[in-house]
Amino acid sequence: MHYSDTAQAIIARIGGADNIVSLFHCITRLRFTLRDQDRAERAALEEIDGVMGVNISGDQYQLIIGNEVAPLCDAILNQLPHLRDARPAAADAPRKRRNPVSAVLEGLSGIFSPIIPAIAGAGILKGVLSLLVALNWLDATNQSYLILSAISDGVFFFMPLVLAFSAGHKFGANPYVAVAMAAALFHPTLLKLFAAGEPIAFFGMPVSPVSYASSVIPILLAVWLLSYVERFIDRLMPGPLKTMFVPLLSLAIVTPVTLITIGPLGIWLGNALSGGILWLVANMGMLAGVVVGGTLSLMIITGMHYVLVPVMINNISRLGYDPFKILFYVANLGQAGAAFGVFLRSRNKKTKTLALSTSFSASLGITEPAMYGINIRFKRPFACALIGGACGGAFAMMMGVKTYAFALSGLSGLPALVGPTFLWALVSLAISFGVAALLTVVVGFEEASPPQEASQGAPLPLNARDEQIFAPVSGQLKPLSRLSDPVFADEVFGKGIAIEPTSGELLSPVNGRVESVFDTRHALTLMSDTGAEVLIHIGIDTVKLGGAGFVSHIAPGDIVEVGQPLISFDLAALRQQQIDTSVIVIVTNSENYGDITPVKQGDIGINEACLKLTAPAV
Repeated sequence: MHYSDTAQAIIARIGGADNIVSLFHCITRLRFTLRDQDRAERAALEEIDGVMGVNISGDQYQLIIGNEVAPLCDAILNQLPHLRDARPAAADAPRKRRNPVSAVLEGLSGIFSPIIPAIAGAGILKGVLSLLVALNWLDATNQSYLILSAISDGVFFFMPLVLAFSAGHKFGANPYVAVAMAAALFHPTLLKLFAAGEPIAFFGMPVSPVSYASSVIPILLAVWLLSYVERFIDRLMPGPLKTMFVPLLSLAIVTPVTLITIGPLGIWLGNALSGGILWLVANMGMLAGVVVGGTLSLMIITGMHYVLVPVMINNISRLGYDPFKILFYVANLGQAGAAFGVFLRSRNKKTKTLALSTSFSASLGITEPAMYGINIRFKRPFACALIGGACGGAFAMMMGVKTYAFALSGLSGLPALVGPTFLWALVSLAISFGVAALLTVVVGFEEASPPQEASQGAPLPLNARDEQIFAPVSGQLKPLSRLSDPVFADEVFGKGIAIEPTSGELLSPVNGRVESVFDTRHALTLMSDTGAEVLIHIGIDTVKLGGAGFVSHIAPGDIVEVGQPLISFDLAALRQQQIDTSVIVIVTNSENYGDITPVKQGDIGINEACLKLTAPAV
């Protein structure tokens, strides 16, 4: 990379020098504060050599650079020297009012992402049970069926409790107090009052007898209010009394308000949104399928699809089906088909392998690898995927395809489609996949010449050796795909794992050498003795803390062993500031390995093996 030329191109395409308020960098990104983000030419920036992508997070306009970020940042500041003194420290950066739409989308994403595995697993089980009953392999009155039915319905019936805990974390309310508030909505005494059919009042104020089972919107609004009430009471309450009286007063205030106002309003709003979806399907039919099926992948990129999740859950719980969920299936199968078309047409062995594997994962409902790794990268296949989704969506809406449970939107979620329209659902998926694949093959795409393969005499990289990466902290393992930061979630910098830590001591996961430690001590890179390049990042957006709460025990060039202390961080302080504390471990030279896989799932102890690196086959 020629830093001076790249810096000049970035300045020009980001809106000019006068559009840049401040600039600093973290371990992988340039972080700009701009006067007007609309002046930045996103597509042109992504075309600049060395810019891996663009991410907009609140008021920050971030350019994803990678290991060259520090010298490139210096090159920009050399051309704009006034920014060296003018740029504010991250922690002191001016705060502007956030875009309300972005805030809502980010909130919904943060709330629903952690619970998707639970509702997807239960939804698939519900679909399997429907299939077994339809084939007369299981009797709906059988006790085993009833028990399995309770397992599949439990998370949906008590959805407010699940959402209360997740929303509590997201909104900054005490999640256990949030669950306690939600539990009150299901108390037998309250249910008996509702069932009696007589007027109900709370100190003279009317209480509407509505059912909160399987509801979504009421509890989200209630926990959002709880977060403000808790903070207000916490500021007024003397320290020794906080533990007892903050939750007491919060419950005593917010729960009645929920029963009197928020709950009925949320139920009405949920039903209105569901009614709007049903009206759209009934009156627009194929057109709705074309528009939504063809643009849903774009909605997924922006996160707007999370707006539909509560509506779909509400439809399934209230009506027993949802008419719109099928469009998620066809959109995903469109991405799978386009990636499969790349596999058929490409002459590059590495591209063919990646396209086939990502096509398979996309067909199962996990589209990010295919979308970002293949289709968007080659541009035309992504357009073909959108067209495939539009065609499949049009057919699905024309035939009135319904989804009877909430599950992953792919072949793994087929049981959720079992019902009277199951056959038409399969046809719509086949249309989406087939059209996208065929168009990709016909239209083609621009591809670089295949690089020299190892089989042609090129030696394998020296670092392509089997190795294990050990857990640098103890805690709960989770895949990168569950992280809120799309750059880590989409494996832009490589494969790896994330750990929700239980302590604030970061230990070395490898035997090797410290390559770099970021100034704010929230991230570092290591080179293992066998050549694995390991990036460790503590928390999401912790660079904004300016190093507060982080203590480094090492320096670049130090030789370290597995289990040696690297960095100490104040875990309690991070959580108090509502920061995602995930410790992210990434192998940045993942392309040198045949496979990188988690060794286990769930809880992990410190210095237990968490990743297995497998050398490529010769």
